[in-house]
Amino acid sequence: MPEFLDLHGRTSKALRALADTAMRRHGLHVGQNHLLAVLWERDGSTPGEIAAALNVTTPTVVKMADRMTAAGLLGRRRDDRDNRLVRLWLTDAGRALRMPVEAERRSIEEKVTADLTAAEREVLLGALAKVHRAATELLSAPAGEGGATP
Repeated sequence: MPEFLDLHGRTSKALRALADTAMRRHGLHVGQNHLLAVLWERDGSTPGEIAAALNVTTPTVVKMADRMTAAGLLGRRRDDRDNRLVRLWLTDAGRALRMPVEAERRSIEEKVTADLTAAEREVLLGALAKVHRAATELLSAPAGEGGATP
């Protein structure tokens, strides 16, 4: 079903471009809003915990956190119990972005789904959740068992 992959790919690129444009209005770069979203829910997470939540590598989170620390959105502190761990904490500036960033994301979602009925939105979200679950399972499967191949 390559038409699904093609349409999904084009849709994902268009949605990402819309989101990136909106996030830049708040001084954020690609993906930084996702890192903030994890900390809005679990402030004080480690880069590894954030990476797992976002399905990216820890070095990706560390690089993003470096930029966000320089921008005054995050702070780093050693873990109180395990000095080997570093935890990321929101600054007041990082916390202050929550409402405007979430409002921008809601606005985009409302605009791109405006032509859908409530029932169509519900079906779309359910179907995407199933596709996401299946793709995640394939990524987790050992090579040769339906998992991704190098």
